Amino acid sequence: MKIINIPRRFTRDEWGGTETVLLETCRRLLGAGHEAEIFTPRALCPTPEELISGVPVRRFSYFYPFFGMDAAARRQMDKKGGNLFSFSLMRALNRAKDLDMIHLHTLKRLGGIARKVARRRGIPYVISLHGGHYDVPEEEFADVVAPLKGTVEWGRLLGLWVGSRRVLDDADAILCVGDEERRLTQDKFPEKRVEFLPNGVDTRRFASGDGAGFRRRFNIPGNARVLLTVGRIDPQKNQLAAVQALENLKGEHPDLHLLLIGHVTNARYLEEIRARVEAGGLEESVTIIEGLDGLTGDIVDAYHAADIFMLPSVHEPFGIVILEAWAAGLPVAAARVGGVPAFVEDGENGLLFDPTRPADFTGVLGLLVGDRSLGDRLAPAGRRTVREEYDWTRVTERLIRIYEEVIHEHSLRQ
Repeated sequence: MKIINIPRRFTRDEWGGTETVLLETCRRLLGAGHEAEIFTPRALCPTPEELISGVPVRRFSYFYPFFGMDAAARRQMDKKGGNLFSFSLMRALNRAKDLDMIHLHTLKRLGGIARKVARRRGIPYVISLHGGHYDVPEEEFADVVAPLKGTVEWGRLLGLWVGSRRVLDDADAILCVGDEERRLTQDKFPEKRVEFLPNGVDTRRFASGDGAGFRRRFNIPGNARVLLTVGRIDPQKNQLAAVQALENLKGEHPDLHLLLIGHVTNARYLEEIRARVEAGGLEESVTIIEGLDGLTGDIVDAYHAADIFMLPSVHEPFGIVILEAWAAGLPVAAARVGGVPAFVEDGENGLLFDPTRPADFTGVLGLLVGDRSLGDRLAPAGRRTVREEYDWTRVTERLIRIYEEVIHEHSLRQ
């Protein structure tokens, strides 16, 4: 099979869960003898072509069809999910030889381009919903469209031309990383093939790392108990709650140190975090790293520099960082949101809390901090979970079966 994957962006400088999913599945598709490429706009990365871990990546010029959009708004839309268009990407899709399927990882006009090309060429396309679709909080949606304030959209005709509002309706299959998202999607499309296909983790890669070296490189005390969060700096990820929990626990546990790692998608929120840290006198107890290259060993070392992993997000379709933390042998405390409760069993392989109740978060985290034996029990259970159910090889084998079945079903309808 030859598969072309289309995300809205793909760059080492803004690495996240979607990029990890794409890279890991493409690598394994190539290893299984299939052809897998990534076609994407040049958002945040002007390099037209490159190989990333053996996966071919091609990037194309693009534009936002809005009058009055300045450079700052464009960059913010690049980071947060702007509704862009690319004629050059459309041409490349039309010309790609021996193409069996398009795998979309985005909606809107870019998704419409893939839909139009697939229909013209008579091939199927599937779409993965990585960031949630039917369960996105209103506050998060408002933050995404905020840069468009004061602009005038002229691109609706482009959307009509490519059928951007019918991307989900006409997809041959919809893949959901969260089980709740799968349920909501199936309710919306009762006759359509909707699959729960979770994210995975490279268990061997995360099994070992240089935690002590990481602490030295970033001036984290060797005797500190490190609480780690990994995720873009954004209100959705709720890092302020982690700072508040540190404030509440620091008096009883003075050796605690908070490590926040993530690319900044909301600069104002980062300033709020820094202001809260300063107001609480926590400057020596908090380290903020504005993103690490997901392809280097630094991110693996970061997990091994930590003692406890936290995911305080207010919205999280899946939470791939939980799998990474488990693979690195960490106990996990995670928000009871989105797809997280589908694989984190409270009290068995992790602890769950309500991210909207600071006292609940502090209480759960306090259990892990105050009872090391609890972490010693939860961490091995988490590691068993990823090894048995979420290794990338297992996930990709399921993806290949879906591809083969969809291609066969599509051929019967032609």
